[in-house]
Amino acid sequence: MSFGQTGRGLKWLERTLLVVGVLLLVWCGVRVADSYYVARLPIPAPPSESTSVATLPGEGPAETGPTAQAPRPQAAGSWVAKLEAPTVKLTATVLEGTDDATLGRGAGHIEETPLPGENGNIGIAGHRDTTFRAVRHLQLGDPIDLTTRDRVYRYFVMKTFIVDPKDVYVLDPGDRPMLTLVTCYPFEFIGHAPRRYIIQAVLVDEVERKAVAGQTPEAPRPASVVSSFEPRDGRTEASLPN
Repeated sequence: MSFGQTGRGLKWLERTLLVVGVLLLVWCGVRVADSYYVARLPIPAPPSESTSVATLPGEGPAETGPTAQAPRPQAAGSWVAKLEAPTVKLTATVLEGTDDATLGRGAGHIEETPLPGENGNIGIAGHRDTTFRAVRHLQLGDPIDLTTRDRVYRYFVMKTFIVDPKDVYVLDPGDRPMLTLVTCYPFEFIGHAPRRYIIQAVLVDEVERKAVAGQTPEAPRPASVVSSFEPRDGRTEASLPN
């Protein structure tokens, strides 16, 4: 191969690498911009005052009373709630689902766990190096607010611990409404982290958004909230989100 052919080959390689680099830069920029946009999605306005009256089920068209719960989101990536932990300056938009695309945009509501306002243990997952980076700093007694279209739910952190991905028992319901945050661990691990860091919080208060004019309510921090909690035993072949 002549020197001229070698030079032309190197030029083509240089141009190819430049194009690839530019495309990667654009892709990264789009992902960052999308995550920034999702994190700052506004909370939908509270529902307007309803004059309907709740009724017992019977014959005829179903009537929706003021205490009826909103339907469960169907599509992956749909808006669920806004998650805030003021003591660690965490603010995240919670989307439906825990697939890679959804967790790449924000926090994800774990499928098959209750939605805010439903009884049980709400599961929310997030990446340790982006959306849930601040979760590692949460301490016992710290408040966590979960804001939906019509209500604000306040939780207090009562337990933090580390489990394996197969330990899905952490999503089992307890003896009172709960919130469980899931992220990967160790936090500084390079690649797919082998364990999961768990934050569990108990519901202590809820208010209608219209009652606080869209503001997150302030609530006391009773010491009785920070108590021991033992989740149910049991393991399945399912696994916690990555």
